[in-house]
Amino acid sequence: MFRSVRHMIYNLIEWRSQILSGTLPQDELKELKKKVTAKIDYGNRILDLDLVVRDEDGNILDPEQTSTISLFRAHEIASKQVEERLQEEKSQKQNIDINRQAKFAATPSFALFVNLKNVVCKIGEDAEVLMSLYDPLESKFISENYLVRWSSCGLPKDIDRLHNLRAVFTDLGSKDLKREKISFVCQIVRVGRMELRDNNTRKLTSGLRRPFGVAGDALG
Repeated sequence: MFRSVRHMIYNLIEWRSQILSGTLPQDELKELKKKVTAKIDYGNRILDLDLVVRDEDGNILDPEQTSTISLFRAHEIASKQVEERLQEEKSQKQNIDINRQAKFAATPSFALFVNLKNVVCKIGEDAEVLMSLYDPLESKFISENYLVRWSSCGLPKDIDRLHNLRAVFTDLGSKDLKREKISFVCQIVRVGRMELRDNNTRKLTSGLRRPFGVAGDALG
């Protein structure tokens, strides 16, 4: 309701500026005034305020100079116009909802939420943990990797992300759901020396990425 009223107020402010500018031709000015009064009446209706009875030019009718029957007929016409506007708005909203539902039904989209709690693997050095979705029948990955850098101390390299290692694999459509098998694969890459047992300082290397392990599980 707040957003609807705010949008109407912005429209009224803009139209008021156009009216006060004095640059509009008489026919456009007349149409704009009708548009303004119609918007005000519509806003009063959705806010459950009193309906203001107007003449054809949008001017408020004076009850001291207008007969009771004329006021009643003008009130009926104004109420009918507002109700038609409400029905039109309702119909447009229903059409938008139907189109949105049809669009989602035609192209459904799903997501997989992953929350990494811990990496229980004795590595001895820093590591990179990569998680992705894999199609075993086609022998290919169908998603990008979610990368977490793990330290030799058994904690994330970015300690601020401890207990907050989450990722969402998005845009899994109907094509992905039709796959016979989808696996969630976790790869571990050791980052450090060429050989873990390399204690010779002359041969000591660092920063090398070496495959260390892999695990996977089929998604239901």
